[in-house]
Amino acid sequence: MIPQWYRTLDIQGRGTFWTAFAGFVLNALAIQLYPLLLPTIAAVWRLDAFEAGAIASITLIASTAGGWIAGALSDRWGRVRVLQATILLFAVATLMCAVSRDAVQLTIARALQGAAFGGEWAVGIVLVAEAAVPATRGRMVGAAQSAWAVGWALAAGGAFAVVSFHDPVSSWRAAFSLAAVLALGVLLLRHRFPAPPAAKHDEPPAIWRDLFARRHAYATFRGALLAIGLHSGYWALATWLPTLLRFGAATDPGEAGRRLAVLIGGSFLGYFGGSWLSDHLGRRKALLGFAVTAALFVPVYFAVPHAKALAVILGLPLGFLATGMFSASGPVLAELYPTALRGSGQGFCYNLGRGVAGVATGFIGAGVVKIGLAPMLTVFVTGAYGLVALAALLLHETRGRSLADDGS
Repeated sequence: MIPQWYRTLDIQGRGTFWTAFAGFVLNALAIQLYPLLLPTIAAVWRLDAFEAGAIASITLIASTAGGWIAGALSDRWGRVRVLQATILLFAVATLMCAVSRDAVQLTIARALQGAAFGGEWAVGIVLVAEAAVPATRGRMVGAAQSAWAVGWALAAGGAFAVVSFHDPVSSWRAAFSLAAVLALGVLLLRHRFPAPPAAKHDEPPAIWRDLFARRHAYATFRGALLAIGLHSGYWALATWLPTLLRFGAATDPGEAGRRLAVLIGGSFLGYFGGSWLSDHLGRRKALLGFAVTAALFVPVYFAVPHAKALAVILGLPLGFLATGMFSASGPVLAELYPTALRGSGQGFCYNLGRGVAGVATGFIGAGVVKIGLAPMLTVFVTGAYGLVALAALLLHETRGRSLADDGS
């Protein structure tokens, strides 16, 4: 059955959606390979928890700069041109990860990869949001964002295969190399589809500092607060939960794999559930409901030593809640700004959140030796989702807003 939002698209809109979807799958595959293989890489290069976490942090911090720059350039040079440049850079950086010989080289490669990832995601989401009609924008953006769960699942399958080989080092290099080749395939896919017409606006070209002018400063504050909470909660889980599952005292490798698979499955459902709720209940109510529920659920997930079957099952709502918020956030950030400033605004807010999450992820690694990984994740993730709830309370409802420039 073809969903309603897809039937409303012409060939340009469908090409935009599938290019963004494929790019996001490859983003997730390549980015998530590191946290999934972190125990293997740390053992080979003798990295402690802080050093391993620092590499993950660098990736997210660099994505902040990449998203800011790409978002601003997309407002001036066009979305498609900048998107193609970020895809190419992502492919090159991923290949550099594959050939890295030590932690320093991998850190540099992951920084470039993060910059490209931040730029591609920022521009891709704006393209998808602008191609959608207002009534179904949440569902279309959510469907595009669900690509992250698909890529995460592929990365998990690849990581499981890697650690089962006799020579895991050569295998994880091959995994990064394959991801680089696939990224080039996404670039070729983009060329097969006609480019959508450039967004039109009657105002003079916006400049980056307009985000902080009186007219837009409050929108930027709310968008940034929302993104900081979203990314801090998600990346703490995505970076450190695989390690916790793999080395938990009562967790064997098979159980760890099952729990991660259920978590990813819940994440995939969360993108669609969150997008549907954001279109039907409104962005604000959907975000608030997800954030409050997640803040209450996270301590339960980590605090109780559940029986194995229950521990697996609890991953489903955790994944659902963690990504359901993202489906509402994509439309919100696009709807906060006029066309002339949309790429810059969404790129700044979304990637500021990712950068703050990157710094915080490194601190989690430093705090593990003092209080343990599970307690650290409990406190940090619960607090992050509290920020999302606060941002939702401050937001005005934007559901149904046209993205044709109205000067607002």
